[in-house]
Amino acid sequence: MGDAQGAWVLVDGENIDATLGGSILGRRPQPDERPRWDRILSFVEKTWQQPTQGLFFLNATTNLPMTFVQALVALGYKPVPLSGPSDEKIVDIAIQRTLQALRDRDEDVMLVSHDGDFADDMRALAGGRRRLGVLAFGEFRNTGFITIPGLETYDLEFDAGAFDAPLPRVRVIPIDEFDPTQFLR
Repeated sequence: MGDAQGAWVLVDGENIDATLGGSILGRRPQPDERPRWDRILSFVEKTWQQPTQGLFFLNATTNLPMTFVQALVALGYKPVPLSGPSDEKIVDIAIQRTLQALRDRDEDVMLVSHDGDFADDMRALAGGRRRLGVLAFGEFRNTGFITIPGLETYDLEFDAGAFDAPLPRVRVIPIDEFDPTQFLR
């Protein structure tokens, strides 16, 4: 599966931030509680054993956070700042268009989002030699991804190690991974 041409990592930063803040922390994440975005690129590169390029989609309609954009560039991402009407999900539209453009290419694709709006476009990429993955918080990943043939799923915290400190999550633990000492603290 996959080829040596590399992989694209498509990051829906708004979705990850909203899920982290709204569903896991119950408040806006502090800077030290946000994912270490460089670890995501490294994780995909190591897991799929090939060069990785990251596109980080940003809604810059009202503000372009230049410090964050510069940090993304330094980490190896290509920032994709977008603007548009407030009633349109411009980041989703851009990611969907990118997934559609990748149909004519051979690179592997890792989507960093929970959003089921991307399931149909990911499904359209399935079935060939290309590797497909979704990297998100497993318990919040849209169930529409389950039916995509060959889709690999990874957890931002547990698989990619994208956080400096454990998050306050409750997750179903496969019995082979159960360590009672984690609960006896």
